[in-house]
Amino acid sequence: MVFFNFKNFSQKQIHNTILRTYFILFIVITGFFSCSNSQKKINDNLVFRYNEHKNIGSLDPAFSKDIADIWGTNQLFNGLVQMDDHLNVIPCISKNWNISEDALTYTFTLRNDVHFHKDALFGKDSTRIVIAQDFEYSLNRLLDKQLASPGSWVLSKVDKFQAINDSTFQIQLNQPFPAFLGLLTMKYCSVVPKEIVTYYGNDFRSHPIGTGPFIYKRWEENIKLVFRKNKNYFEKDLNGEKLPYLEAVAITFLPDKQSEFLQFAQGNIDFVSGLDASYKDEVLTANGQLRDIYKNQVNMIRGPYLNTEYLAFYMDSNVTEIQSELIRKAVNYGFDREKMMIYLRNGIGIPANGGFIPKGMPGYNETIGFNYQPEKAKSLVSQFKSETGIENPEISITTTSNYLSFCEYIQKELQKTGLTVNIDVIPAATLKDAKANGKLNLFRASWVADYPDAENYLSLYYSKNFAPNGPNYSHFKNELFDTWFEQSFTETNTKKREMLYSKMDSLVMQKAPVVPLFYDEVVRFTRKNVSGLGINPINLLDLKRVKKTN
Repeated sequence: MVFFNFKNFSQKQIHNTILRTYFILFIVITGFFSCSNSQKKINDNLVFRYNEHKNIGSLDPAFSKDIADIWGTNQLFNGLVQMDDHLNVIPCISKNWNISEDALTYTFTLRNDVHFHKDALFGKDSTRIVIAQDFEYSLNRLLDKQLASPGSWVLSKVDKFQAINDSTFQIQLNQPFPAFLGLLTMKYCSVVPKEIVTYYGNDFRSHPIGTGPFIYKRWEENIKLVFRKNKNYFEKDLNGEKLPYLEAVAITFLPDKQSEFLQFAQGNIDFVSGLDASYKDEVLTANGQLRDIYKNQVNMIRGPYLNTEYLAFYMDSNVTEIQSELIRKAVNYGFDREKMMIYLRNGIGIPANGGFIPKGMPGYNETIGFNYQPEKAKSLVSQFKSETGIENPEISITTTSNYLSFCEYIQKELQKTGLTVNIDVIPAATLKDAKANGKLNLFRASWVADYPDAENYLSLYYSKNFAPNGPNYSHFKNELFDTWFEQSFTETNTKKREMLYSKMDSLVMQKAPVVPLFYDEVVRFTRKNVSGLGINPINLLDLKRVKKTN
């Protein structure tokens, strides 16, 4: 037996030693049994297992608000369109569509081979083909005030919709909105069968019938959820093989992330999403690489996430330093974002040297932002002192405790430029209210996209969106920006619209009402025998192309 003397160890050293020991034991045990348990491995290759930290609230797509619910319903339901891993809108139940010249009318042609999952309520065939009237019912249900779906907002720009015939569905908008197709990819807009929903009512949340690659099998809330392969699923891979490859998906509900990681290390689950502070230093090096002990058993996948972390100046402030473009630019130039990510995030996250639109989003341009130029920052501060006569310029950053370390790093770096920086730490709820009502001169914030279009980010700088009646918390106002923003609504050419988005983002950076800190990343860990999982900037879990091998 092996004994450890923990007398002179810190709590963190004890924790890391225990984690490392668990993993070494796992490697030894799995190697010992690899030849004697082949039948179990064959069965395991057909089942994908993962864990959720909190119970799934509903399997009704009309309530797919949280990531846990979205991941579950994404296995069970489909919509008119879907999004690939590069945020391109591609066909799903709709095989093609047409957009009118005025960008107001969307006409979808449906496939004729999509069936709902089997259920006795469908009658003798136990299923039926999806038709356009099913989408008419599903979207009307989304708007039903009695249902009170949190996703009803996705149809806020819709004037009307109707089934033209069984295979044609039409949606008319009340104003052009190029991001509309992206909204339709959200799980809220999934098709559901009227006869099943009517029969189960509110219990449809736990008796879901959709069209997705997996079908609902069993749910013990807070314990386990099981999906089985939909053998009648309509999508195929590039070789013509029917999807999905897996036989089943099994979801557990361990609330503790450390326990989840140990289950992953022991081979009881196949996938972990995200990096928790309790084990990040044990798993990753300072620059975000897997430590050697994990390389033979674990794959790490990472990619851009549609989340920009930033500092925002309140442009209507009466504080001279906040009003000064010199100071705002000095702050942007005055700290090293790359070092900040290494020291504080183990390299997970992309330094925001581009604009406000995050990497991974069409319209992102890495050349329009600020990089680390300490001498230029000092020069800008000196110029401010000379022009204003203020000898000791001073700013205060308001943040929450979760981001105190980032603000302290920025504080230390900026004070080298001759700028005094104070930090105020307040509760998250207080910060949210204060920034909406213009009570903070400089504050930390983040913006996660509601839908995968850069318009969602640029709306923060449109003058008609001033907070508290919109998301423009900085109260940035620029006539040229407003003109371009309004022009983007009528531009139906995707590439031209992306160029317009980049021009708007560049204009914002020139005026520097914000300080982009970093673009977040999705991080996924899988066992070595898992393939086809993929990764995407909206952190959607898509299991229909996943395989497991011996």
